[in-house]
Amino acid sequence: MSKIAFLLADEFEDSEMQVPYDEVKKAGHTAEIIGLKAGQTVKGKLGKAEYTTEKAISEAKASDYDAVVIPGGSSPENLRLDENVLQFVKDVNASKKPIASICHGPQILASADLLKGRTITSYPPLQDDMVNAGARFKDEEVVVDGNFITSRTPEDEPAFVRELLKAL
Repeated sequence: MSKIAFLLADEFEDSEMQVPYDEVKKAGHTAEIIGLKAGQTVKGKLGKAEYTTEKAISEAKASDYDAVVIPGGSSPENLRLDENVLQFVKDVNASKKPIASICHGPQILASADLLKGRTITSYPPLQDDMVNAGARFKDEEVVVDGNFITSRTPEDEPAFVRELLKAL
């Protein structure tokens, strides 16, 4: 089975973490929560979920994982300024491993300069930001482009999870 890194910080969109995390584990995969610091409690913006980070991003190696999931909410905004986060997703991408990001998650891909020539979706108000980062934007429930799996909102979680599990 696969080992999946979940990149997480405070103010994540609760269900965009909970649903993929639970479904990946239910399918028999290992999920590890990576944050800015290990042992940190991070809370969802709706107050329905909280997790403890298991590893600091500074200690994480892309080669240890088979895929990465980036939940949305304000979590990506809190992660994208950290150079270790950007290098991690660059390394995962260089290995052509799946990178699944939903809602605001593609902000990290934009900051890592990984969107040029890629077709993605995201939270619709981010369309201009994604296009300015070089992506072709589609307003669809899930867009798969090579190793990238992207979705827009919590309503798209079934399609997002389906494509993530298919990629694993």
